Amino acid sequence: MTSAATIPAHGGTGGRTAVAARARQVVKAYGTGETRVVALDHVDVDIDRGRFTAIMGPSGSGKSTLMHCLAGLDTVTSGQIFVADTEITGLKDKKLTRLRRDRIGFIFQAFNLLPTLSALENITLPMDIAGRKPDREWLSRVVDTVGLSGRLAHRPNQLSGGQQQRVAVARALAARPEIIFGDEPTGNLDSRAGAEVLGFLRQSVDELGQTIVMVTHDPVAASYADRVLYLADGRIVDEMHSPTADQVLDRMLLFSGGRPQATDVDASGRTS
Repeated sequence: MTSAATIPAHGGTGGRTAVAARARQVVKAYGTGETRVVALDHVDVDIDRGRFTAIMGPSGSGKSTLMHCLAGLDTVTSGQIFVADTEITGLKDKKLTRLRRDRIGFIFQAFNLLPTLSALENITLPMDIAGRKPDREWLSRVVDTVGLSGRLAHRPNQLSGGQQQRVAVARALAARPEIIFGDEPTGNLDSRAGAEVLGFLRQSVDELGQTIVMVTHDPVAASYADRVLYLADGRIVDEMHSPTADQVLDRMLLFSGGRPQATDVDASGRTS
């Protein structure tokens, strides 16, 4: 099997780079016949290791569906998804659950914290469930990175929304996953708290070597990324490197103007 470190980068300059996840000719469709909706249409993409990638596109473009398929939260109709060198398409439920637990981190718009647990207990909960002891040195570094050192004994109702999302970020980082997926992680935060969380995500890439993939509709949030992928009608239609918020906004307007769009449906059948 080809090493992840030597897989040719797709859509770039032809150089070679380490790949954390990749999709090959991925199709995701819902329904049959006249009611069939194609959410992803033969998508090929590589997610570079140790970089921050944002996925953008108009409503119904397939951006959330792509993230869910890359993260193993949704199945594909055809094609292949790999996490590093492991093909996850076709994995049995038990193995897929173990892979998501051990190798992938998640940050969602809803903080998903348990109200009866302290911030520290929420951070270590996934490892506790898995029967793994946290690496105390790494945990301390993560807590310092997201600025939670003085809040570890607090329960969620004693924390602001921004602080709760910092706990969620720390929880994702604490297990040292190979890749973290964020679905509108600042969507429930005001601009100041959102900027803080995005700064922590950027810092986790630069200082901790983390790989992050984030779905967002916000040009300012996307400007924190190294690379922005644009989806329209279930296809990747463009990408941008080292973006500014103004550049992202201009590109979004270009691809959203008057384009007929399919419906972006997540695993539960909801549109997004």
